[in-house]
Amino acid sequence: MKSYIQHGTISVLEHSIRVAETSLKIGKFLKDLGFSINLKDLVRGALLHDYFLYDWHKKEDWHKWHGFHHADTALKNASRDFELTEIEKEIIRCHMFPLNITKIPKVMEAWIVTMADKYCSTVETLAMRNKKERVDNKSNLKAQES
Repeated sequence: MKSYIQHGTISVLEHSIRVAETSLKIGKFLKDLGFSINLKDLVRGALLHDYFLYDWHKKEDWHKWHGFHHADTALKNASRDFELTEIEKEIIRCHMFPLNITKIPKVMEAWIVTMADKYCSTVETLAMRNKKERVDNKSNLKAQES
């Protein structure tokens, strides 16, 4: 997971850790409100939600629909390499909702990871663009000064 890029310069591993940390914060908050949340399954599912193990940026026909299919690949890989609970499987299987409109989360932990994934992906993508804009602006300023 460390070898594959998810968003910008963020590895799949870094992204998954961020999603797990964010999910844990949300899970603890909801648990404190009285919701029944399995924090262990929540964190494990979040860490494995993108366990697809390939570079989706490379132009290859078999994964050109990455956004629609990588959850199935991640679930297959995680099931092969780890003993998963039903909650963990559900988290991995449906974390791409609503893009995968037929895979609606059925447990609270899956909803949490789905939301945390969207939040972290947005922040990572915006940070990448913001960083690129700052670099471009510095280059433009230097060019104007010359």
